[in-house]
Amino acid sequence: MSEATSLTDHFLIALPVLQDPNFSRTVTYICEHNQEGAMGIVINRPCDLELTDILHHMNIEQSAATPASMPVHIGGPVQEDRGFLLHSPAKRWDSTLVIRDDIAVTTSRDLLQALARGEGPEELFIALGYAGWGPGQLEQELQQDSWLFSPASREIIFHTPVEKRWEAAAKLAGVDLNLISNIGGHA
Repeated sequence: MSEATSLTDHFLIALPVLQDPNFSRTVTYICEHNQEGAMGIVINRPCDLELTDILHHMNIEQSAATPASMPVHIGGPVQEDRGFLLHSPAKRWDSTLVIRDDIAVTTSRDLLQALARGEGPEELFIALGYAGWGPGQLEQELQQDSWLFSPASREIIFHTPVEKRWEAAAKLAGVDLNLISNIGGHA
């Protein structure tokens, strides 16, 4: 796979026909896509946890500067017990993958400790788990007409209300999801 065909830094948007409960009506931000497969974070599946719950579970001391209300999301069905933090700016922490100049994903404790001190990045999205595809698997799924893709938008990841991200991401691809049938097939 060449860099030109990589979907890194793109949104993967589930079409209405996709009924898999892990991905129905989701937007996944693709963090890495190469010959070995793909990895992404679902950005529109909130869960009942907040940052303070994660900090408490990990025995990270909180302070008066700890954000009082920061939601956690379900990032995908793989390693659901592990945290993935999308953030901007793309500063490097102990375990960071810089996706582009202004977005990175970090999985290390040091970023959570900084958040507890009120010293985290300006823009942040917290997820438990990720979405993963083996070699060629994502390309095969794209041929089955289950997904749309479009270039990613930092505005959608960090600032669009979670319930509006699916339709907003599809609009980036030039698609109105309300006009698409939930019945699959090929002409």
